[in-house]
Amino acid sequence: MNLTRRTFLAAAGAAAAAPRFSARAAEAPAPRPRIKLAIATYSYWHFRTARVPIETVIDKAAMLGVEGVDILHRQMDIPEPAPLTPEHRAYLRRLKRHAFRQGIALVALSIHQDFVDPDPAYRRRQVEHTHKCIEIAYELGVPCIRLNSGRWNTIPNFDDLMKARGEEPVLPGYTEDDGFKWCQDCIAQCLPKAEECGVILALENHWGLTRTPEGLLRLVNALPSPWLGVLLDTGNFLEDPYDKIRLVAPKTVFVQAKTYCGGGEWYTLELDYPRIARILREAGYTGYVSLEMEGKEDPDTAVPKSIELLRRAFAS
Repeated sequence: MNLTRRTFLAAAGAAAAAPRFSARAAEAPAPRPRIKLAIATYSYWHFRTARVPIETVIDKAAMLGVEGVDILHRQMDIPEPAPLTPEHRAYLRRLKRHAFRQGIALVALSIHQDFVDPDPAYRRRQVEHTHKCIEIAYELGVPCIRLNSGRWNTIPNFDDLMKARGEEPVLPGYTEDDGFKWCQDCIAQCLPKAEECGVILALENHWGLTRTPEGLLRLVNALPSPWLGVLLDTGNFLEDPYDKIRLVAPKTVFVQAKTYCGGGEWYTLELDYPRIARILREAGYTGYVSLEMEGKEDPDTAVPKSIELLRRAFAS
């Protein structure tokens, strides 16, 4: 093959440039893992007004360009304690179809249960309820459910519990260790179902036994499983939140981010979201951050403001 002077010089120039290009590429910083945002349906309904349908929140999330929706079980058009019926499953399939048509991922199902009770029959019913909720998540294609540990219920009224900053006495005749054993045993009974359905159990720092990072990690570390992790609620560590968030961040699989536009329903925290974003990034968190707007402002104005706050914090 004839090699002209022009083609020789062009080839030589390309070869000389290649190492410099490769060096520049090697020096470029690796892209940061992308955090996706979601909206908890709870942001639009705090139990005090007419219930806002899940479909409405899906539509609003789509208009805001948010990737996901985190469903509050009590907000759905099916009774919370009842067994799943064919009609209930048809409703779940309609929700799934609606979300898909709107380009929205259904990313979590926030459920309620209480494993802290001395009655074995009561705890068994709570396990069965959790199994049913895993089935709901499976039907929806939701990859994780929010678990509560439960609490002693020695302060029955939730408003009074909030006035007590989430602290309540242990049930007379029992100890904290009793509560942890009951809760650990119940979660262990839920893990095989979670694995079977491919649904992660995300235990929240919600009050009760998981009010502190130590209590939360005691339960998660006692049951090492890829199907159990932490759901970090940024608004449920009322004092020194950043040190506590740092403790649980390595085990976190889902984040619910509180805002309090117009003042909180029970309390108001001034949370530094750029700082929280740094803590999560340093811990290697990748996944969803779901807005829980818990303020008294109209959610139609408060939710968009809150989403922009989170976008700035997690993009910086």
